[in-house]
Amino acid sequence: MNRHETRELAMTSLYQSFLLEKDIKRVLLENEKIGNKVSPFLYTITIDATSNLDAYVERINSVLKDDWTFERLGYIERAILVIALCEIEFETAQRQVIIDEAVVLAKKYCDDDTYKFINGVLDKL
Repeated sequence: MNRHETRELAMTSLYQSFLLEKDIKRVLLENEKIGNKVSPFLYTITIDATSNLDAYVERINSVLKDDWTFERLGYIERAILVIALCEIEFETAQRQVIIDEAVVLAKKYCDDDTYKFINGVLDKL
């Protein structure tokens, strides 16, 4: 599985975790694509990301407009932002690559103009 596919898997896993209020480790273990081997990269952008979720939510909220909060965002948007912020913090790739990957996911899974929002938020972080 390449990094883009891993990011997509991480995004859908975090989405499930947020939506179903289910532990991310359990979501990953129940995923047939993974089996019982979680790559270090997938571990970082899912399990480490949720371990730092409160700090990430605070950082995301600090750049959102006053009438918006992390909790107001859709679950997919939340997942994309958390993964990207985690990657930026852990420096898993160049910042622009991380933002570009987040935009690609937003274009595929979100409303038409959501990628602009994702790009704008990540640029400010």
